[in-house]
Amino acid sequence: MQIILLDKVINLGNLGEIVKVKDGYARNFLIPSGRARRATDAAIKEFEVKRAELEKIAAAKLAESQAQGEKLGGSTIKLTQKAGVDGRLFGSVTNADVAEELGKQGYKVSKSQIRMPNGPIKTVGDSTVSVALHTDVVVEINVTVYGETA
Repeated sequence: MQIILLDKVINLGNLGEIVKVKDGYARNFLIPSGRARRATDAAIKEFEVKRAELEKIAAAKLAESQAQGEKLGGSTIKLTQKAGVDGRLFGSVTNADVAEELGKQGYKVSKSQIRMPNGPIKTVGDSTVSVALHTDVVVEINVTVYGETA
């Protein structure tokens, strides 16, 4: 299926590009999320009329993400979980836990934006986690997990 991208999509293209993708990907993800539109002649003409407005919106989102990234970058969050005497956690610290803690600190971050390269944190100590605020803005934060004995 031919689609017009209304936003930058990782590993696919930038705003305004016409790309060919699998039908299911377009129908089930890109079009419902507002990131793309079916590439018909009418849609292409309509896009060209709105191109400047969409580029301005994309630039504003990028600037907002960069500003938030500068505030968030290099910060440390502290979490307390129940742990055994050997330092292993009962359970784990997931991206939802990190997103919830960042929300308490005043940052609007969803759990899908948290990237944990080694999977969930299962031990007490320091770890580094990436936060993808925008396709072009990825910042690193430190997560310190403290053990709480039951």
